[in-house]
Amino acid sequence: MGSVDLEINPAVEQQIVETVSVANDFITDDLHAELHDFLDILKLLIREPSVVGNEDAFFRVLRRELEDAGVAVQHYHGVLVAQGNKPHDLFLSAHIDRHGLLCTGPNEFQYAAFIAANRGEVMGDSVSEYMINKIEDRFVGQRVQAHIPFVGTYIGQGEITNSYVCPERGNLIFEVDGLEYLQPGTPVSFADRLQIEDGLISAQLDNVVSAAMIIYLFQRGFQGTGMFTAQEESGRSWRYSLAWFQQERLTTQRLIVLDTSPYSTREEADMQQITLRHRDANGPFSEAMTQELVDRCESLGLSYGFKDEYIAEKNLERSKPYPLGRTELGRVASASEGAINGTTLQIPTTDYHTATETASLNAIAALMQLLMTYL
Repeated sequence: MGSVDLEINPAVEQQIVETVSVANDFITDDLHAELHDFLDILKLLIREPSVVGNEDAFFRVLRRELEDAGVAVQHYHGVLVAQGNKPHDLFLSAHIDRHGLLCTGPNEFQYAAFIAANRGEVMGDSVSEYMINKIEDRFVGQRVQAHIPFVGTYIGQGEITNSYVCPERGNLIFEVDGLEYLQPGTPVSFADRLQIEDGLISAQLDNVVSAAMIIYLFQRGFQGTGMFTAQEESGRSWRYSLAWFQQERLTTQRLIVLDTSPYSTREEADMQQITLRHRDANGPFSEAMTQELVDRCESLGLSYGFKDEYIAEKNLERSKPYPLGRTELGRVASASEGAINGTTLQIPTTDYHTATETASLNAIAALMQLLMTYL
């Protein structure tokens, strides 16, 4: 893949150098170039639309990049699977859908993840559903762009002028200027681009940052299996992942699901470079796989924290408990009665589920170094 010019300010080069230099002793002199290579991939993917339920065009972009790297790729309904020469050694998974809008009527736009067609899949206690009231006022002034379903071709741009939660429909409703002509079923993505400033990257990172990391690893020689799943934000991705394991008659305890993880403040996010979990609301993750990541973090000098422990501690101070959350991995493990399990590996972020979700280059470098130990 050719190099892509990053839309960053002139000070970024020095910012990356400074971020790397203070991260940890394990970071080598080569990591500066490695970060730039990763950011090139991320910048490319961020510009491609992938609204929940309309991921087909993004799947084609992923397939092109992986096949250009010489990786064997198979596309099934709801999941793209890339495999190296040792596909059963380790399974990495990342959902590739991103939040956006769906035109649902005459000049009517709803949050795509929670439209009526998806209400049967969400369970009422996901982090996304919990946060919908907290983020309802973050979108005013946000530029959005409409695309032809399946094809992904750009067909127009507008601006969000108002957003609010409709109590009857239990969903975010958006007022958009400039897209009055759209027909129901048209996906509308946030106009997005990667920003780098003060050692931080910002965009709608969930979960394109993880997809970019898996592609980066395959380009560097990863020989395991990479899975890219659709519709995680509407609670469906685990079904596609589980169906693939079942059709291949595979079980494993070595599935690592990559994602971002929200924190309230930059200070809380920076307390760890890596976010892990013992469990989610569905049940426990693989103790052995979780401990393996802990051991590798400690050998590399990486700081890590457990999100389930963080939530439990913060809930002691809250009048309304924050949900433990139902992850893709937890749903797969529960549905397979533990035959398919592993652990989660997440990047701590702030401004979750917005077009300015933010992560530190320090955390990106840490995740990169940790996963590079599997090459």
